[in-house]
Amino acid sequence: MHGPALSGWLLMGLCAATGAYCLLRTRDGTERERGSARAEALMGFGMAAMAVPPALFTLPEWTWVVHAVVFGAAALHAVVHLRDGGHHPHHAVGSLAMVYMAVAMAPGAAHASGGGHLGHGAQPAGGVPALTGVLLVYYALYVLSSAGRLIPAPVAVPAVGGAATTGPVWDARPELALACRLTMGIAMFAMLLTL
Repeated sequence: MHGPALSGWLLMGLCAATGAYCLLRTRDGTERERGSARAEALMGFGMAAMAVPPALFTLPEWTWVVHAVVFGAAALHAVVHLRDGGHHPHHAVGSLAMVYMAVAMAPGAAHASGGGHLGHGAQPAGGVPALTGVLLVYYALYVLSSAGRLIPAPVAVPAVGGAATTGPVWDARPELALACRLTMGIAMFAMLLTL
């Protein structure tokens, strides 16, 4: 990632941890929920790989082609399943954004614009400013709406004596899935800022 190496390490760690948690979520829930968790795990690990600091490992040039192909396939899968509802529209946008960043950070693109890629250059890779701006606006709005949904609403929970008390119910922990999406939205916004 462009800038201090610490930010690359933090972004890599955060995305990898989010991907790992999403991978754990693939064990439970409905098929739709497991599919969404798989897509989010792929996104988390892919973003972690893009943010690898150069002090740790210099990614080979073919990595960007693999990123573009994998996330192109993920985008196609999300588009095909748009009618199923769920998070498919967001997954399609996220996968296409990953393809865009992989193409913008590829060594050929970096040399043409005089830059490098996340974690491996001193200059921005130089994506298309209008497209980068649209994606930044999308992710800013997504992060703000996701953060708003994380604010717990009081829920009436019956007490032992029959009286009701208010407080969050923590059984299913859906807020953790939302927190993962929020985390990846913030990370995507930060990565897009470097283009």
